[in-house]
Amino acid sequence: MQTKPVEQAHLTFETNVIEKIVGVTARKINGILSFEGGMLSNITDRLRTKSDPTQGITAEVGEHQTRIEMNVVIEYGYEMQSVFEQVCKDTADAIKQLTGLTVIELDFNVVDVMTQSEWKNANTGKPNSTLDPNKNLK
Repeated sequence: MQTKPVEQAHLTFETNVIEKIVGVTARKINGILSFEGGMLSNITDRLRTKSDPTQGITAEVGEHQTRIEMNVVIEYGYEMQSVFEQVCKDTADAIKQLTGLTVIELDFNVVDVMTQSEWKNANTGKPNSTLDPNKNLK
């Protein structure tokens, strides 16, 4: 006896899944020091003990597409347009490969530019203070 194929099936993703994929992917790109959240995120950052790969990243998720916003601190000396283009390519590729969704819009807001030593001095001891994208992830 042959089984009947699924008549209706839906695959959906929570926004935090898309945000995490974007955060992990984009943190591997040279020139990005960190992603910055708003005031609430900065307060919770003081209480957090582990790195949050979704900090500074928000997503809207539809059935077949997603929209992404990120607030970024760029390392001084990197060509920001090139960093932006690499983020667009890598995140769109990762989202498509892992979820099948298409990134239809990516808003990349540069909130600061710092040298690596300035950034380390300002962020020492904070959970998201490592430049290693794989260290202390949630």
